[in-house]
Amino acid sequence: MLKPRTIGRSTAAAAFLLAALGTGATAHADDTIKHPGDHPDYKLEIEPHGLFAWEDFYGGSGWGLGGRFTVPIVPNGFISTINNNVGITFGLDFAHYDGCYYRVAGFSTGCGANYLFFPVAMQWNFFVASRWSVGAEPGIFIYTGFYDDFCNNGLGCNTPTRTGVRPAFYAVGRYHFNEKVSITMRLGYPTLSVGVSFFL
Repeated sequence: MLKPRTIGRSTAAAAFLLAALGTGATAHADDTIKHPGDHPDYKLEIEPHGLFAWEDFYGGSGWGLGGRFTVPIVPNGFISTINNNVGITFGLDFAHYDGCYYRVAGFSTGCGANYLFFPVAMQWNFFVASRWSVGAEPGIFIYTGFYDDFCNNGLGCNTPTRTGVRPAFYAVGRYHFNEKVSITMRLGYPTLSVGVSFFL
């Protein structure tokens, strides 16, 4: 059967909300945002992560692993009076779907698929406190799927699109342990991810 996509969405939203509330509480007592350039000085951010793919590409939600690379291109950001920077982020995500897309004669078969996602986005970061930064990532992603060809056997069902390009948007929150390492949370379309960032 199709796996319900609602499982995990509310948990993900609650986790992100708690992170945002924590960020706000910390930022209230910290004026880091008012000091342009007072953030980690890095040439490359490397971020391996685990992910939850909630977009219904293949009859349900998927789980997987991935990674991001971010290169800062505007060290002091678009707004010169606050602590921000801008980068280009890109990467590769892998997600496995257990749900059944095919339904023929009242039953499901041909279950399971693997998808690759290639996101590319602008990353605009705001360093709101000494330990916290938040950001937005508008961009696109290319996807491609790998699954069997059950529906090509004349059984009257349609396969999902294997490859395509869609718009992407993510909200990013980081807790910085120091200037070199942070835990990074990303919530958006098409995935939710939690990983560790290394600033080089």
